[in-house]
Parts: sequence; structure tokens; C-alpha cells
Amino acid sequence: MIDLKDKQIILASGSPRRRELLSAMDIPFTVDTGNTFDESWSGDTPHEKVPELMAEGKSFGFHRELAGNEILVTSDTMVLCGTEILGKPKDRDDAIRMLKLLSGRGHQVITAVTLRDREKKKTFSVTSNVFFKELSDSEITYYLDTYKPYDKAGAYGIQEWIGYIGISRLEGSFYNVMGFPASRFYEELKAFLD
Repeated sequence: MIDLKDKQIILASGSPRRRELLSAMDIPFTVDTGNTFDESWSGDTPHEKVPELMAEGKSFGFHRELAGNEILVTSDTMVLCGTEILGKPKDRDDAIRMLKLLSGRGHQVITAVTLRDREKKKTFSVTSNVFFKELSDSEITYYLDTYKPYDKAGAYGIQEWIGYIGISRLEGSFYNVMGFPASRFYEELKAFLD
């Protein structure tokens, strides 16, 4: 168990998966999603740097000043397939397009996390390589109709049906693909508290 040294952890994320993973690590926290950050970036930003920019932007866009005993945790997950960034699908057609793009090939999932208190900040990112088998049209439509993954980058959740039947190989952290690099976060939080 990590010694928080009387610090309060605030998770500034509405993601149920991030809440689930942080809870499973036995780290007490509260959730506060108030934010003024506009999630946009310049077209010349290197793709792999976008999650770090978003995580830091969410941190500094937090709606209030931090108290002296608070540590704010913000995060951003991006699916990168070739040179295309896949965010959350706009609608069913966009989700179908994304899953067809991911079908039969590899892609990267990059999750960045920013830890910040009143004196310092630390941002890091973790990359996992995910490989899908060829997905049939019926598998794609079944998944979308049954699981409705419209709140997930890349239109899929590795921990859902499509992950069980469709992911043939994974290099890196499973939890990173879920949206939060748990093991790396634990080590970074310990170092941040020292």
C-alpha cells in the first residue's frame, strides 16, 4: 500500500475505467471533473505528443486552485492507427469506420498522465501495441449494437467482448489500453510523493 503522506488524490476524469483502475489499486481518491480546457491541438504537433499535451492541458484547465495537500491526476488516451488519431467515434458510422480501419492490423494506444500539486508537475506517457485479427462485418455490428463503445477512443474497449475475440496480440500494458497505465502510475506517484 502506498503512503500518501496525508495528501488527497483528485482524479479529474469522468472515465469509469480510470475510476475502476485507481480503486483497484487501493488508492483513495475523489473525482472532480470541473475543467475549462479546450481539447484541441495544432496540426503540426507530433502525434505521439498529443496525449501529453491533453493531459497537461486538462491539469492546468482544472476549475480551481489546488489546496496544499492535494495532488491532481489528469489523463488522456489516444489510439493511433498509422498516421490517423482515432478519438471517440462521433456516431455509429464513425465507429464502424474505425473498427474496419483497425481490423487485421496493429495500432498504438498511448495514454499520458499528469500529476500536479501546488509546487510541481510530472507528465509521462505509456505506449502499448495492439493487434486485431480480421474482424467480420457481423462481428463489428454485433459489438457496436451490444456494447455501444461510443465513449471510447478507437471505438473499442479491450476489456469487452471485442477484446476477447478480436485482439490477437498485445505488446505492453493491458491497463494502458483500458485507459490508465496502472503499474507505471503507481511508481510515478510514489516518486512524486518523495
